[in-house]
Amino acid sequence: MSDTPVKANRRPEWKALASHAETMKAVHLRELFSHDRGRASRFTLEACGLTLDYSKNRITDETRELLLKLAEAAGVPEEADAMFRGEKINRTENRAVLHTALRAPKDAEVFVDGRNVIPEVHEVLDCMSTFAERVRSGEWRGATGKPVRNIVNIGIGGSDLGPAMATDALRPWVREDLNVRYVSNVDGAHLFDALRGLDPAETMFVVASKTFTTLETMSNAISARTWMREALGGDAGGHFVAVSAAPEKAIEFGVPEDQIFGFWDWVGGRYSLCSAIGLPLMLAIGPEAFRSMLGGFREMDEHFRGAPLDSNMPVILALLGVWYNNFFGAETHAILPYAQRLHRFAAYFQQGDMESNGKSVDREGRPVEWETGPVIWGEPGTNGQHAFFQSIHQGTRLVPGDFIGFCRSRDTYPGHQDKLMANCFAQTEALAFGRTREEVEAEGVPEHQVPYRVFEGNRPTNTILADELDPPALGRLIALYEHKIFTQGVLWDIYSFDQWGVELGKKLAKTLLAEFEGEPGGHDGSTDALVRRYLDRRR
Repeated sequence: MSDTPVKANRRPEWKALASHAETMKAVHLRELFSHDRGRASRFTLEACGLTLDYSKNRITDETRELLLKLAEAAGVPEEADAMFRGEKINRTENRAVLHTALRAPKDAEVFVDGRNVIPEVHEVLDCMSTFAERVRSGEWRGATGKPVRNIVNIGIGGSDLGPAMATDALRPWVREDLNVRYVSNVDGAHLFDALRGLDPAETMFVVASKTFTTLETMSNAISARTWMREALGGDAGGHFVAVSAAPEKAIEFGVPEDQIFGFWDWVGGRYSLCSAIGLPLMLAIGPEAFRSMLGGFREMDEHFRGAPLDSNMPVILALLGVWYNNFFGAETHAILPYAQRLHRFAAYFQQGDMESNGKSVDREGRPVEWETGPVIWGEPGTNGQHAFFQSIHQGTRLVPGDFIGFCRSRDTYPGHQDKLMANCFAQTEALAFGRTREEVEAEGVPEHQVPYRVFEGNRPTNTILADELDPPALGRLIALYEHKIFTQGVLWDIYSFDQWGVELGKKLAKTLLAEFEGEPGGHDGSTDALVRRYLDRRR
């Protein structure tokens, strides 16, 4: 008998779900609700101040039981424990995966290579807090003696998306006299626009790069250094801080050693917000609010690790995603926050999910025979309603979605929050139940319009509700999706914490850049022709 693990889609639990899905494809949510008055309460979870109503999904109690058996067979609890313990679950790179350690309490113990990493985590967090207080109080002075009023973060990927998203989300906590901007794209226009109108004497750059060699980040950092030196002359080191796992390279760049904040190879970029990568966020909202956010992360971490599978919010979200992705052919998943300040949330988890689970090789190095991570996308409501909701309601593709809403808003005008949330709930109702031909005709709609005004419904949604978008709630939400992604990686039997897919393009870009400067090269006919056209027109 072979010791090679059974492929994910050949497990009996997977096959049972495939058979069950065939019977469920003919079942409508109208039918499920009409026959089951207790459905809404039975398919609702409460955890960590969040409510998850997943009753508007094309599932029954049997579906849930079959999905939970799949999670048990895949070893989700055991895999989660291994991650929290610091085992090297990122096996292609032989690394631990410990973003959860970044928000663990001081008295926790998590060992990597025999060393408890928690004291180091809190040492960095304390250094960040001290530095942030000095900048925010005005004690920290630039080369001309002026206090810092502008923070410009230079990073890309997780070094940009996380803190940029969270700064917007927590805007009410950002000091009014601090101007925080983010630069990621190597397109010079991004840096140019970010620096427009800033006084160099009052500006500080946070350069965030694990290796301090990332092409986009270092190109922008070098240009920012030139901008600063041209304005102030001489040494601009006091205007730069670095977040990096390569302090020697940051020093070589010109950042003073005591202005370098480290992090570790067991922190993946897209999971690094709670590390020193969050420094610009801490500068913006202050150490107290930042630590409050970490507390929200920790609450969801503890829930994920300790809750039974059937009441585990990240696990339930993950299983529902697998249900549609693998048994209904859904290719995308929409994240739809009904909160304008979460306008970068979908983009943040577009990276978090697609870079983690966009894989086509299983843990044994074999091509997968099933669909893995879906395309993640979304925009805030109500904007999306006037853009792409038409397709979700009446298009030919099944698009499951998460609707995220809040019961209160810190900054609003009378009536706005009620109108916002009325739209949120109305959309999930319309997507679930639609409108039949008979209902349309009963409204007196002209006969020729009737076919166009029928809504099939049966479009699945989850509704996630919190009291208010504050630092703890943001932490809980982010951790919820982080653990959903992890769980789906386990269910699909793939490694979620490497990202080899980004390497080839970066390598080829360096080769082409050298060719732009005159080095000989040779590519396919299309690429060679594009290079010639570019160089001719550049001149």
